[in-house]
Amino acid sequence: MKLIDQQYLATPFYGSRKMSAWLESRGHIINRKKVRRLMQRMGLKAIYRKPRTSQPGPGQRIYPYLLKGLKVTRPNQVWAADITYIPMQRGFLYLVVIMDWYSRCILAWRLSNTLEGDFCVEALQEALQRGCPEIFNTDQGSQFTSQGFIAQLESRGIQVSMDGSGRYTDNLFIERLWRTLKYEEVYLKAYQDAKEAREEIGRYIRFYNGERPHQSLGYKTPAQEYYAGAIEVVKERMLLSVKHTHSIYTSGRIAGSHLNLE
Repeated sequence: MKLIDQQYLATPFYGSRKMSAWLESRGHIINRKKVRRLMQRMGLKAIYRKPRTSQPGPGQRIYPYLLKGLKVTRPNQVWAADITYIPMQRGFLYLVVIMDWYSRCILAWRLSNTLEGDFCVEALQEALQRGCPEIFNTDQGSQFTSQGFIAQLESRGIQVSMDGSGRYTDNLFIERLWRTLKYEEVYLKAYQDAKEAREEIGRYIRFYNGERPHQSLGYKTPAQEYYAGAIEVVKERMLLSVKHTHSIYTSGRIAGSHLNLE
């Protein structure tokens, strides 16, 4: 399963047939049916995570993809979420992350040993304590189309965006995060249990946010970019509010003077 996960990051277009051939080329004798079962257990399928991590629940609404052609220029303009498989020495977990699209800052995360949606709602509630995005993008998984998750967004006036079916690149920044996290942290270790996984992944996420420079951010860290940008947005909004108030006050004073003159 670890080998399949590693190869899937490099070639997400591999289905069970190609994955079986790849494993056999490296000396692992395994039939396609078993590879298919393992990939389903991990929530992996060619091109994008499906069926188990990206399958809508019955009767749940699917929202349009809103990010095509959108220029993301500031923190809290777009957030995104996704789920991935985390191997341990025995067994595995699922990790959900909520990321600010502009800064790549991880705002919240949770680990779970099942794909029930509660851990995603908990992560969302924590992230919303830091800010409120204009758009929230996810895949079409049942965890993100559930009423409990959607209600948290719609009650705050957040626009909901979902990746198109079969579109691996729609949530590309989080896909890149999975590759970084797994090659720099997860694959280097064999977590003994969920407690160790939580501690070590938490340590890495703190490093990723606060210490690891990103070339695409001008070698600043995600936390630097997120909080500096968020402060600038607040300053701009405050300035616009002051200007608007001053304009109303000035217009009213001029109008009053004009009336007095008459």
